[in-house]
Amino acid sequence: MPDSATPLTPAVFHVLLALSEGPLHGYAIMQRAEEASGMSMGPGTIYGSVSRLTEAGWVQEAETDPDDTRRSRSFELTARGREALSEEAQRITRLAGMEQVRRFAADTP
Repeated sequence: MPDSATPLTPAVFHVLLALSEGPLHGYAIMQRAEEASGMSMGPGTIYGSVSRLTEAGWVQEAETDPDDTRRSRSFELTARGREALSEEAQRITRLAGMEQVRRFAADTP
């Protein structure tokens, strides 16, 4: 995973953002990420991102209720994942606040 100076990919950002409100299974992550981004992100993109984020320690498999018989696994942010999401959100906020960026966005049809 990138260090704090490196921007996150849109898929990684939206996976982390989807998980910021609590544990979700893969399909729900995909739905939230697609809704928030306005981009189509197929299962390969989402599950690949979740796998890499899990390996990096930013996401972990959530504990499940022993009485839940569904086979779907849920995932949740770790403290490191929440920190990475916070750093990226701050970076995006700084960019959006730059006069040059705002001026360019206003001039773009």
